[in-house]
Amino acid sequence: MRVTAAAVAAAATPYRHTPTHLNNLLNATAQTKSLRHATQIHSQIITNSFISLPFLFNNLLTLYSKSGRISQSLLLFSTAHQVTKTIVSWTSLISQLSHFAAPFEALTFFNQMRATGVYPNHFTFSAVLPACASTSVLLHGQQMHCLISKHGYEGDVFVGSALVDMYAKCHDMMLAEKVFVSLPVRNLVSWNSMIVGCLLNSLHDKALLLFREVIRDEFISPDQVTSSSVLSASANIGALDFGKQVHGVVVKQGSSTLSYVNNSLMDMYFKCGLFDEGALIFNSRGIRNRDVIAWNVMSMGCIYNENFEEACNYFWVMRREGISPDEASYSTALHASAHLAALDQGTSIHNQIIKTGFSTNTCIASSLITMYAKCGSLGDACRVFEETENHNVVCWTAIIAAYQQHGYGNQVIELFEKMLANGLKPDYITFVSVISACSHTGRVEEGQAYFNSMEKVHGISPGHEHYACMVDLLGRSGQLDEARKFIERMSIKPDSSVWGALLGACANYGNLEMGTEVAGRLFELEPNNPGNYVLLSNMYVHKGKLKEADQIRRLMGINRVRKEPGCSWIDVKNKTFVFRVHDKSHARTDEIYEMLKKVEELVKNKGYVPQTQFAVNSSEEFKEQSLWYHSEKIALAFGLLALPAGAPIRIKKNLRTCGDCHTVMKFASEIFEREIIVRDINRFHHFRNGLCSCRDYW
Repeated sequence: MRVTAAAVAAAATPYRHTPTHLNNLLNATAQTKSLRHATQIHSQIITNSFISLPFLFNNLLTLYSKSGRISQSLLLFSTAHQVTKTIVSWTSLISQLSHFAAPFEALTFFNQMRATGVYPNHFTFSAVLPACASTSVLLHGQQMHCLISKHGYEGDVFVGSALVDMYAKCHDMMLAEKVFVSLPVRNLVSWNSMIVGCLLNSLHDKALLLFREVIRDEFISPDQVTSSSVLSASANIGALDFGKQVHGVVVKQGSSTLSYVNNSLMDMYFKCGLFDEGALIFNSRGIRNRDVIAWNVMSMGCIYNENFEEACNYFWVMRREGISPDEASYSTALHASAHLAALDQGTSIHNQIIKTGFSTNTCIASSLITMYAKCGSLGDACRVFEETENHNVVCWTAIIAAYQQHGYGNQVIELFEKMLANGLKPDYITFVSVISACSHTGRVEEGQAYFNSMEKVHGISPGHEHYACMVDLLGRSGQLDEARKFIERMSIKPDSSVWGALLGACANYGNLEMGTEVAGRLFELEPNNPGNYVLLSNMYVHKGKLKEADQIRRLMGINRVRKEPGCSWIDVKNKTFVFRVHDKSHARTDEIYEMLKKVEELVKNKGYVPQTQFAVNSSEEFKEQSLWYHSEKIALAFGLLALPAGAPIRIKKNLRTCGDCHTVMKFASEIFEREIIVRDINRFHHFRNGLCSCRDYW
């Protein structure tokens, strides 16, 4: 029956209606989900004194829920004292509360139901278990499990499936599997609960094994939930061959045209490195069949394959096609802008966020903070943080990481302590930024204390990133032997990031003996990383061992390892200009080199002394002059020419900036009264009034 305004208007007329007629109207209104119609029918039920009829009362409860008004359902249930609430009434309300993310209210009404003498049935338990899962409190689920056993519903396939799902979402897969194995009968819902649970708990190999069992069962056929979940598991572990087999299964079953499955297929191919295959699926769907999730997956595919410009393009094309971006769309586009350090692009996306009302979204706010920070605009990042209400741990971590990347270690510690004072628990990433900040500000004791508190106070097991930060902390302070002993005491096997931190410290303090040994380990772990060869070669050069340095460079040739050429880039009037060492490709080359000479004269007048140790590839007589051909100095000269007076000069470099360029930038910021922001491969350097934010400790 289709409800019409005329039918509802007729129901509102004074004559008496039958319960059946009103029930039909309720069922029809459930299709349109019209709150106005629902309230009109509700008034007629009360006028005709039918509210005490269970089937009308229960149907009205459900209608308010389907209309998105759980508050109306609660009001109706709580005020209808003359109505005898049956198990159906209670179960309906509990189910609605679970669905509307009100788990604690659902559990409260479940307890009230039992207090009134109404016993739960298998439908009630199936409705309340998702609420237990949503609380993420395992004890709630275990107590419910005891009640289920007491009432004899443990063998029910639907209750059992809900138990599996609950334990999986509470991250206890041992209990989930125990329930799953004990089920006398398993249907597709049971298998899906177990497969999705494995996916949620990163047991991807187990999910693949379970899918194989589903395929072998002649009485069960996988649906889109099964296929999509196992495709996600395949993507997360790079199981391309298995993913292709699943692709074959979904094509055979005819479910490959479903959006849910299509999106998972695209994601699998992208994460496994087959960008063209994923893009082919996207393009074959046609414009009308692409929902916002498909566009998001496509954009993320570009990011997985480091095609950040294309990821931004897909965002704008999606908007032109009339698809409204969601939270994931904005976060993905901001992520791509951050990688490109494209401030203008990120600002344009921010404008769209404000226009579409997403500026209060905490997840998007965190992405905005990260974008502005990585684009060199720490002030804008702080402004977004201050304007965001209800900061969660992701938001705090984003602003803490922003200050750490920009070299403001003291502010990192202040923010971290403030976060703790606000009762928030730091996460894995928060500690990486905090310990790194301690390293870059020479806070050895504080860094060690924070590291020790990870497991003892916050229950977080340190990972390679934290150990690398600790080695860097000790190495920067000159405690090379202690750093080496720290590595030997590690509870996990040290990786290249840990040994790399020690090699960097050896280079800084000229410890060639330890550096040679550490470099040897790194050559085994990452033979294709040119940075390790260059560091060791430079150490030999500084010690006057030119023969050994040449041997390392020959080893690079034998292993076919090439050092990435250094380059710097700067944005002027929405256009990016790239410069390499001794670059003369720009139309204004003569002006640029004239400006370079001017800068050289001015900084020498201020006391600049060339640091020729950073010109390792030049002969002795040309070392000083070669320093002035470094790409970041050329970018600086162009910025002074092309940007308006007083505007910040933002330079990006693909390698670590050298000490001589760092010194020149400090002098230039004072002489020209300009803020100069240099983002190298490791961090940001803010040069103002002859000083750098890193305090020359980077």
